[in-house]
Amino acid sequence: MATFRDHFSRGSADYAAFRPRYPDALFAEIAARLAGRALAWDVGTGSGQAAVALARHVDRVVATDASAAQIAAAEPHPRVEYRVAPAESSGLPDASTDVVTVAQALHWFDRDAFFAESARVLRPDGVLAVWTYALLETGDPMIDGAIRRFAYETVGPYWPPERVLVDTGYATIAFPPPFVELPFPPQAIDATLSLDQVAGFLRTWSATHRYVEAHGGADPVAPFVDALRERWGGEPRAVRWPIAVRACRRSG
Repeated sequence: MATFRDHFSRGSADYAAFRPRYPDALFAEIAARLAGRALAWDVGTGSGQAAVALARHVDRVVATDASAAQIAAAEPHPRVEYRVAPAESSGLPDASTDVVTVAQALHWFDRDAFFAESARVLRPDGVLAVWTYALLETGDPMIDGAIRRFAYETVGPYWPPERVLVDTGYATIAFPPPFVELPFPPQAIDATLSLDQVAGFLRTWSATHRYVEAHGGADPVAPFVDALRERWGGEPRAVRWPIAVRACRRSG
């Protein structure tokens, strides 16, 4: 089993504040594929963005993360129970769960062990849904180009190797038996952000954290924001993150 590599605990408060919220349409599509809605397991929950949204569609959510700091910063909800636990060992009973969800975290897991754990805890015909989102887009080619350069040139050398799976939209991940893939319509996160909120989001990236460590605390986001401020203007802008979803049903 892979050793847990904690890229986010030190920025758990920023993660809770600046990571995007997923659209309810995503969870409605997941819920429409469920045979039951008694229990969901949200894995790698971080600060609970997906868990809280999922709780609008199921009776109870157990939300786990290997980072105690992330769990401490998670958003409370009466139907969400937060636990510190690795993705590969949930502590849930066999065949107890209607749906397993993973938002922007599958690339960090020992996937073979996680898939085995998901197959164990899911009820027959239960659903596994995982997703990741691409770089944010504004529709302004100059701004979007600057964001790409920041991601792939400024902090690009500091991405952990697992991050390549995000760039491919999880398309190269194979789901083993007993999982059978389900069709899923395109999804996206839409928001309106100020440039300072975008800066906060960029500071949550694992590559940004590693850049800061490698450069004696130097913040790569500040010069990026300064260079972009005139083009961005003084008002918030509409932004979009395209979401790539892979959904499977547990057969048998």
